[in-house]
Amino acid sequence: MSENEISYKIRGAIFNVYNNLGAGLLESVYVAALRYELKSDGLDVFSEVPVPVYYGDEKLEVGFRLDLLVNQKVLIEVKSVENLAEVHHKQVLTYLKLTKLKLGILVNFNVENITDGIFRKVNDL
Repeated sequence: MSENEISYKIRGAIFNVYNNLGAGLLESVYVAALRYELKSDGLDVFSEVPVPVYYGDEKLEVGFRLDLLVNQKVLIEVKSVENLAEVHHKQVLTYLKLTKLKLGILVNFNVENITDGIFRKVNDL
């Protein structure tokens, strides 16, 4: 399954979660619900996936965790904030660069219309 096919399924799952839960909950609730939706759709989904950070030849003792990783191809960064900042968009691009993944989805569930809260970020796709 290609990144674009996975992205289509992710978008549908985001709409289902938003329509069922609405806005204003904690990010962790949306991550769990989105994971459930995607797994129910037959996708391989992992949450809180650790990603090491290397600087030069050295593995730094810091890193980050992807909110969701779908089929080892698409990462999802979930937010529930009043307004996304530019740094949220840059964060996803940096995650893509460090993981060498091609597609990331940034979603903010704290919006009036979920269509306005979904952003595709690409890395050499």
